Amino acid sequence: MNRFAQSLACALLALAFGTVAHAQSDSRVAKRDGKPTVTKKARVSKSFDAQSGKVASRPAKRSVVRAAVPPRPSFGQLAGLHTVQDDLDLKSSVALVIDQDTREVLLRKNDMAVLPIASLTKLMTGLLVSEAGLPMDEPITITQDDVDTEKGTGSRLKVGTTLSRGELMHLALMASENRAAHALGRTYPGGLSAFVDAMNLRARQLGMIDTRYVEPTGLSSRNQSSAQDLARLVAVAGNDPLLRDLSTSPAHEVDLGSRTLKFNNTNRLVRNPEWDIVLQKTGYISEAGQCLVMQAKVAGRKLIMVFLDSAGRLSRIGDAERVRRWVENTPQRIVPVPGGTTAPSGNIVIRQVNG
Repeated sequence: MNRFAQSLACALLALAFGTVAHAQSDSRVAKRDGKPTVTKKARVSKSFDAQSGKVASRPAKRSVVRAAVPPRPSFGQLAGLHTVQDDLDLKSSVALVIDQDTREVLLRKNDMAVLPIASLTKLMTGLLVSEAGLPMDEPITITQDDVDTEKGTGSRLKVGTTLSRGELMHLALMASENRAAHALGRTYPGGLSAFVDAMNLRARQLGMIDTRYVEPTGLSSRNQSSAQDLARLVAVAGNDPLLRDLSTSPAHEVDLGSRTLKFNNTNRLVRNPEWDIVLQKTGYISEAGQCLVMQAKVAGRKLIMVFLDSAGRLSRIGDAERVRRWVENTPQRIVPVPGGTTAPSGNIVIRQVNG
């Protein structure tokens, strides 16, 4: 490097350090709406006062610049599950597709990985309430206990709102309403702790050996499961007429007396005529990524689909569409396999990684 280049590099380095030092001394980091912002030091501007004949100083309007906040990585990303490739180019790091009638595994990808499941939790919440035979017309009032202290999320169901248990079930399963789900667990016989115990007991009864629940909404990242376990849950929940009806409802309105609120299904596929969905549930928290479970009829087959830790807001929908098109375009042809058994041709088995 010649002397000119060395001098230029030193000058640029000194300028950079001076800029950083200046920025640190003349700005402060604040928080606004839960996100960090950088607020520059207020400048002073001067103006002439005609009445007094003096020059007055007044603070200039401060400029606020939001700092870029990188997205928090999911548990699957931290475990390296997204590095696993597959023939369908799925955006979900975990996937499992099963023919429910024949129990054939059509597709698997990291299906034994245990990850946070977000609002897929509400499927177990709904199953327990339904199986308990509690009166669906019983009024339940949203209380301060139902307000989210885990993630600080809001809700259109304000404290003091009273709805029937059936309406809360509808909103929890269709619109993934957190306060509705929490109220269902809170009003279970024995209270919230008894409900969580019942969730874990029912999971063990279903053979969901990798599953753990700590609350009924899915806001906690400690609610965790695997694709294999969730497929078991979907198979059982799909036999419940109430869960099938409520989870696939496109929209629902609730009358609060002074106003009417309309809630939409969080899964846009229920409004797509190309889909025949029997049961579904979506989920999302940053630790879990985008999640989706469905029982759907595709090409004459009743399929259970599980997608976990998908990257991108619409990526779970895109993965479901890829699988549907693949199944529709793959002829069912049974071919012999070693041991005298048979297996469907065209299956995709994607390697498993530890995590």
